[in-house]
Amino acid sequence: MTGPAQHVAGEHAAAEHAAAEHAAGEHAVTSGLTEPVATGTGADPRVAVVVITHDRRDELLLALSRLRELPEQPHVVVVDNGSADGTADAVRRQHPWAELIASPENLGAVGRNLGVARLDTPYVAFCDDDTWWEPGSLRTAADALDAHPRLAVLTARILVEPGGVEDPIVAELRDSPVVGADWLPGPALGSFLAGASVLRREAFDEVGGFDERLWLGGEEELMAGDLAARGWELCYLPSLTVHHQASTARDPHKRRADGIRNTLWTTWLRRPLRPALRRTLHLLRTVPRDRVTARGLVAAVKGAPWVLRERRVLPPHAEARFAALEHVQKSSTARRYVS
Repeated sequence: MTGPAQHVAGEHAAAEHAAAEHAAGEHAVTSGLTEPVATGTGADPRVAVVVITHDRRDELLLALSRLRELPEQPHVVVVDNGSADGTADAVRRQHPWAELIASPENLGAVGRNLGVARLDTPYVAFCDDDTWWEPGSLRTAADALDAHPRLAVLTARILVEPGGVEDPIVAELRDSPVVGADWLPGPALGSFLAGASVLRREAFDEVGGFDERLWLGGEEELMAGDLAARGWELCYLPSLTVHHQASTARDPHKRRADGIRNTLWTTWLRRPLRPALRRTLHLLRTVPRDRVTARGLVAAVKGAPWVLRERRVLPPHAEARFAALEHVQKSSTARRYVS
């Protein structure tokens, strides 16, 4: 999961993980923002967990220990994205209860697609190797998804560890200006943070999972737009909690370059001409003027042929969700292209 300063490519590098689009403003239209009542206390077969990892053996082993202790006792699929630090062997040795997919290459977010394909549960919680779910949150998410059949994504409150302080992005999730269905159990969102979300597997499969060309860094934004285009809802549910202790094993420059590239690709794949131009110009005015930015821009231009070939503008109801976020994207302190 990305740290607050890297929520990009949706201008979060949720930059990482990137761009998810969330915002500050008025609450979404809701029916009182009532929270679902959790049912039961034992194992919950409705939700499984997919964890992607790369060269973070120690963090992953700790995360798996925490997942193992959850009262929901979820089935866990670990996708090792080509680690060279002995991650796969360590998982086999110390956590044989977890299902392991050892990819020979780093697939980025597409690793989640492999994990989801192994599951038959109706709901899937994503988890990064430096995050963990609060006990009871997975059951609460499953209850909410049971109660709302057109709800595709629930994003949790994120606490930064050590210390348990709310990630700055939480305020934007809580005060999202996106207008959604009046039956939503929380504020409607324009996008989401994969490492802090529970998804309906049917909706995930309907849009084809994460696009392999985006790899990692704001990859959620494209999926969010496609979900909205098909009539699915996304929302923030404060009764869900994810803890995030950011790993130091990361390449912030690559994340920023990929986040810039993915923001531009997603913008030109789905936004109408004028909003796409506005966002592009804003990005160009505000990103650091250095080699990392140049690398991201060059990569974006190189992808222009396939982006324009596959361009499919969102229908008005879905575009309205992104339009509602434009102001917060310009003023947010939680979503910045920095490294």
